[in-house]
Amino acid sequence: MVSPIDGEKLIRDIKLSTVVPACITGEDKAHEFTDMDLAMKLHYITTVHFFGGDAAEGLSIQDLKTPMFQWLQHYYPICGRIRRRDGDGGGGGRPFVKCNDSGVRIVEAKCDKTVAEWLAVVGGGDRHRLLVYHQPLLARDFGFTPLVFLQFYIGKAIGVYNSRLTKFKCGGLSVGMRWAHILGDAFSASECINMWGKIMANQKAPCQLLDSPNVIHRIATSSPTSFCRSVKLLDPLGDNWLTPNNFNMQMHTFHITEKQINNMLSGENVNKRDFGHASLEFELPGNTHQAIGIVEAPTMSLIIESDCLEIAKMIGEKFVDETNVIEKRMEGENGNADFLVYGSNLTFVDLEEVNLWGLKLRGKGPIFADLSIGGVGDEGAVVVVQNGGGKIVNVILPEDELEHLKNELRVEYGIF
Repeated sequence: MVSPIDGEKLIRDIKLSTVVPACITGEDKAHEFTDMDLAMKLHYITTVHFFGGDAAEGLSIQDLKTPMFQWLQHYYPICGRIRRRDGDGGGGGRPFVKCNDSGVRIVEAKCDKTVAEWLAVVGGGDRHRLLVYHQPLLARDFGFTPLVFLQFYIGKAIGVYNSRLTKFKCGGLSVGMRWAHILGDAFSASECINMWGKIMANQKAPCQLLDSPNVIHRIATSSPTSFCRSVKLLDPLGDNWLTPNNFNMQMHTFHITEKQINNMLSGENVNKRDFGHASLEFELPGNTHQAIGIVEAPTMSLIIESDCLEIAKMIGEKFVDETNVIEKRMEGENGNADFLVYGSNLTFVDLEEVNLWGLKLRGKGPIFADLSIGGVGDEGAVVVVQNGGGKIVNVILPEDELEHLKNELRVEYGIF
């Protein structure tokens, strides 16, 4: 494993550029945020996809950029910049996106490791941090800040969309995306970048994208706070949309195989709610596919003393949906309140239904894909995504708590 400092040396020849929609969106066109969008404004989503040489061989940065002009014409809100309405009362006015075609940022870089070497050597915790633009989004001067970053790494590999392009020595490619959660949830983010791949493959793009209110995703927090118990109201942050942390938050990725899952269950019946999976490819991004709620334990000691299966059962059986409560609270604040969702309490995020593996290059799917969240508060978060028959679990916790958890999982379940 290499440290983040050593890892910086693996990336070289960084170049920045911007891609805009093929056609002008229109004068004074705006994209209005919903109350739920604004509730998520302190958070962001990151994805990373690795492609082998058979998918990336011969691809140039221009090959990757050219389909973006049409792609961004359909997803024009992600090319805009945030503004505030005048005269909306306290907090400087309700935020919205001015669809001014400012574009998405592309970061290109080269890497001296092959894809296989990167996955093996740069393993461990936040190992893909260098493959995704990792500065805080919308922390300052959000009026000038892109809402999405794509990063291509070429290690002789690449990445996009307010992103960094990286090519690996084997001809492989990584595509890393950093997406402002205020634009939409993980379902929207994933389907959006998947559409870029479809347009690149000359598949017909939709003539018009529409919003949809389908709810298919769940975020569960483990203990109550106050009214709107699954979120935390913060002191006003103004235009500095940066999560305030009192601890050094770290992330570790656990890979749990299908065999390990079966061994852990060993006859246990853990109910999992079925939220369905609607097609999102004809929708504009939005935070309409998630449900946020609370799972309340009688005592904190019950949480501390419970094993993973007992906690999973509690989430499956005692989840109380508070999505509508949060929306009403935001509506009452005219969108100007600053809420913390991820990490307001210990937060479990089920993203197993996200179409993470749907991005394809030349008809080839990724050899590895991952998704996580940022802007997590001090209580931490656990993000679960699908990986074949197994699971990828990204845990974000204060550094000392994370080390304790890693030791527990290693001793009890042989999970590293």
